[in-house]
Amino acid sequence: MGFARDLASYGDRTALITPSGEVSYRALAERVDATAERLGSARRLVLLAGANRVDALVVHLAALSAGHPVLLVPGDSDSAIGALTAAYDPDVVARPDGCGTWVLDERRRESAHTLHPDLALLLSTSGSTGSPKLVRLSSGNLQANAESIATYLGILDTDRAATTLPMHYCYGLSVIHSHLLRGAGLILTERSVADAVFWEEFRAAHGTSLAGVPYTFDLLDRVGFERMELPHLRYVTQAGGRLASERVAHYAELGSRAGWELFVMYGQTEATARMAYLPPALAAERPHAVGVPIPGGSFRLQPVEGIDEPDTGELVYSGPNVMLGYAESPADLAQGRTVKELHTGDFARRAPDGLYEIVGRRSRFTKILGLRTDLQRVEAILEEHGIRASCAGDDDALAVLVNRAEGVDAARVRRLVADGCGLPPRAIRVRLVSELPRLASGKPDYEAVRRLACEAQPPPPRPGTTTEDLCALYAQILDRTDVTEDSSFASLGGDSLSYVEMSLRLEQALGRLPTDWHTRRIRELRDHDAARRTARSPRRRRGLHRTLETGIALRAIGIVLIVGSHIPVFAVQGGAHVLLGVAGFNFARFHLSAHERRERLRRLWRSIARIAVPSMLWITFALLLTREYDLANILLANSLFEQDRSDPEWRYWFVEALVYFLIGLAALLAIPLLDRAERRSPFGFALALVGLGLVGRYDPWDLAHVRYHLSPTVVFFLFAAGWAAARARTARQRLLLTAVLLITVPGLFPEGQTLRTSIVVGGLILLLWVPALPSVDVVNRLAGVLAGSSLYIYLTHFHVYPYLRDHSPLLALLVSLVFGVAYGAVATRLTRRLLSPPGSTANPSLSGVGPTPGSAGSN
Repeated sequence: MGFARDLASYGDRTALITPSGEVSYRALAERVDATAERLGSARRLVLLAGANRVDALVVHLAALSAGHPVLLVPGDSDSAIGALTAAYDPDVVARPDGCGTWVLDERRRESAHTLHPDLALLLSTSGSTGSPKLVRLSSGNLQANAESIATYLGILDTDRAATTLPMHYCYGLSVIHSHLLRGAGLILTERSVADAVFWEEFRAAHGTSLAGVPYTFDLLDRVGFERMELPHLRYVTQAGGRLASERVAHYAELGSRAGWELFVMYGQTEATARMAYLPPALAAERPHAVGVPIPGGSFRLQPVEGIDEPDTGELVYSGPNVMLGYAESPADLAQGRTVKELHTGDFARRAPDGLYEIVGRRSRFTKILGLRTDLQRVEAILEEHGIRASCAGDDDALAVLVNRAEGVDAARVRRLVADGCGLPPRAIRVRLVSELPRLASGKPDYEAVRRLACEAQPPPPRPGTTTEDLCALYAQILDRTDVTEDSSFASLGGDSLSYVEMSLRLEQALGRLPTDWHTRRIRELRDHDAARRTARSPRRRRGLHRTLETGIALRAIGIVLIVGSHIPVFAVQGGAHVLLGVAGFNFARFHLSAHERRERLRRLWRSIARIAVPSMLWITFALLLTREYDLANILLANSLFEQDRSDPEWRYWFVEALVYFLIGLAALLAIPLLDRAERRSPFGFALALVGLGLVGRYDPWDLAHVRYHLSPTVVFFLFAAGWAAARARTARQRLLLTAVLLITVPGLFPEGQTLRTSIVVGGLILLLWVPALPSVDVVNRLAGVLAGSSLYIYLTHFHVYPYLRDHSPLLALLVSLVFGVAYGAVATRLTRRLLSPPGSTANPSLSGVGPTPGSAGSN
C-alpha cells in the first residue's frame, strides 16, 4: 500500500509528535519495516487493538505494507476484542499487556484462513459491540480515499493534525492515512479536547487541523474554543453525524473571523470513510447540505416508492473507495468484490445548486425510548410464535398490528415483544385488526400501522379497592406471583423505584395513605381505607386532596435542580447532598426491615448491583462516545484515587459514594453482633454512624479546613443522618438530630455558599420533621416519574443537554429529563432480566438512589 510503504521518502520530516517526543518519517519507517519483517511474508490475519499510540500505529502500517489484512478493533474494549477474536480466530493478536507493553501474540505462523488478495482492512460499523459483521476494505479503497481527502482538504507536508478521534473509527483512521500520504505530521494523542493539556500540546506542536464528531463541538463550546488563540490552525473537519445547521453556520463564521476553514463531510465505513464534503465557502449559507461528491466519486438518486419529489431518492454512491463487501464469518474473508456501488440507505435531494441534502432514512431500524430496535426482527419474533404482525415505530412507542384471526390477545403479544426486544411493555401499543393494512403493491403500509396502533385508547380504569384489586396491583408493579392479602410492600421486596410508583397508584385507589403503609399488610390497608371512607366528609372530592411523601418530593425537585444548574438554567446547588440524606432515609426504611440477617444482606447486594450495573453500562457508553472517562470511572473507582478534582472525572461521585456506603454497610451488618445492635437500638446505631461519619467530615489537624465536599469519606455523615431521620421516633430524637445538622453542615462547602448550605440543612430537616406534603394528582404523577427515574436522568443528562443548551437552555432541561426517563424504562427492563430471580422485585434501583452531581464543585 502506497502511503504505508513510502514513509521513508519523507526523510527526516516529523511524522509523529507524542508526549514523549517526536518521531521522524525515517525512524517511523525503520520501526514499520522491522515489525513487517517480524510478521513475515506469508499473509496472516492480524487483529489489532487500536489506540492513538505509536506502537499501535506501527503494527497497523507494518501489516498494511506487508500485505497482512488488519482487523482493527477498539483497544479500550476487552469485550469487543474477545468477541471478535472468538468470531474470526486471528492468526496474530497485537495489543498491550496488563503492564502497558505492546505485544504480538503470534498464534500461528501460517494463516488458518483463506484471505483474498485484495483484502487489507476489516472495520466494524457498530462501535465497540463486538458484532461479527465487518466491512471488508481493500488496499485500493484505503489509498483512493486517503488521496481524495488529501486533495479536497489541500493537506500540505507542513500540516500537523491532532488525533482527536480513535484510530479504530474510520473517520479517525482516515485522518491518519491522509496526512501520512502527504508527509504531514500527526500529533498523536489520546487526550480529549476537553483536557487543558491537549491544547498545550496542540499549540506547542503548531497544530494546523482538528477533526470532530458533533459531540466534539459540544466540548469545544465548553472549553471556550471560540476565544482560543490558535495561530497555526488552518482547518477543522466535521463528520460522524449531522451537526445542527445553526452550529455549522456558527463555526463557519467563527473560522472566517479566525482565519481557518470548516469542512463538513459525509461518509460511511462502507465507503472507507468519506463520500461527500461541503466546500467551506458554502458552509455559512448552505449549512444543512452534505455537499458534493469527493474527488473520484459520484452520486445517483434511485427512485423510491412513495417519494414523488423531483431530484429526490435513495442516495447511491460509486467510487474507488466503495468496500469489497461485508464479512460475517471467517469464510467471507476469501471473497472478492461483492459490491459495486453503495446504497447508503439515506434519502437525499439534489438541490438546484448541485449540492446534496439528506432528507430521511430508509432503514427499518428505529430508536424507541433511546433503544435501537429492528422492526423486521420484531415481526420475526412474533412469526416464530405463529403470529403474523406488522410493526412501525417512533421515538416514543412501538406500534404492533396483529390480525385478529391469529387468535391471540394483545397482552400476550405485548409480553412477547417486550421479552424479545427489551422495551418496557408501556412503550408497546398492540391493536388487533381484521386485516393488516397494505399498499397497492401488496407491501405492508407501515404508516397505516403506526396510525391505527397509536389511535387514542380509553384511559385505564382507576385501581379498585377490593383485596383482589390491591393484590393484582402489587403483583403488577412488583412483578410477583405470590401476593396474598397478608403480603406487604416490604415483605415482597419493594424498593425505592417501585415505592414511588406503588405509593402513587395506591393513592389513586385509596386516597391518603398512612405513613407506614409500606409495612402494612394489604388487608390492613383495605380496612384502613374502609374506615377512612366512613369518616370522610361527603363534600371532599377524591383527587383534589392528596399528599406527596417528602422523600419523593425531594428526589423530584433535586434532580431538576441538578440538571438545571448544570446547563445552566439557574444556579441552585445543594440538591445532590440532600439526596444523600434521602438515600440513607430510604435505606433504613427498605433494607433494615424485620427480615433475618441473611435475607437483609441478599437484598442489599442485589440493590448494589441495580445501582452499579446501569451506571457502569452508561459510563462505558459515554467513554466510547466521548473518551472523557477512563477505567476508574467505569469501575466506579475514581473517588478512590482522587488524582485531581476536575470535570468530567468527578461527575459520577454520588453513585461511587453510594456504592461504597452500601458495600461497607453490607460488610458491617454481616457481623452478627452489629446486626443485633442495630435491631436493639435503631436510632442509637444510626446516630453512632453519624458520629463515625463526622470523623471523615473534619480535618482532625485543622478543624477550620474545608475538606473536599464530593469525597465519600466527607459526605457519609449525610447518608447516616438520613438513616437516623428514618429511625427517629420521638421529638427529643428529632431535636437532637436537628441540632447535629445545624452544627455540622455549615462549613461543608467552600466559603460564600450560604444558599447551598441552607438548602442542604432545610431539605434534611424537612425530611426529618414533615413526612408528607399537601399535593394534587398531577403533581404526584409528575413527581413520581422524576423521582423514579432520577438515577437515569443523572447518568445521561451530561451527554444530552450540550446538544441543545445553546439553542434553548429550558428545552435542554426538558429533553434531558425526558431522555433520562426513557433510559430508565429501558434499563429497568434490562436489569430486571439480568438481576432478578423468579418471584423477585422487578425494579432496578436502591431506595433513594437518584440524581448525582455533575462535576467537581457543582450541586
